[in-house]
Amino acid sequence: MTDLDFRPQGQQVAGPTSTNLADILERVLDKGIVIAGDIKIDLLDIELLTIRLRLFVASVDTAKKAGIDWWETDPALSSRASRSALQDENRELRERLEALEADADGKEEAGQS
Repeated sequence: MTDLDFRPQGQQVAGPTSTNLADILERVLDKGIVIAGDIKIDLLDIELLTIRLRLFVASVDTAKKAGIDWWETDPALSSRASRSALQDENRELRERLEALEADADGKEEAGQS
């Protein structure tokens, strides 16, 4: 006889649980995962090239908790950052224009006196 023959009726045995891709992805995005690696190319003990790869896979909320929010300040990825960069550039150009006009007015006044 086997173990199964002595099990009380109606009692289930817990087996390995199956997880699908969505569950795994949800866990990874919730906690975050870091993948790191280095590629090094040497020729005759002379280092020619070193590439360091770091990959952080997480949800936006998890990344923000980790202090990563570069997509919010990159004008290519954020319309808010794009507007801010344009406003900064306009302000800087206005300041330069005012300084040039003030300089030109100062030279005119010196020439008229």
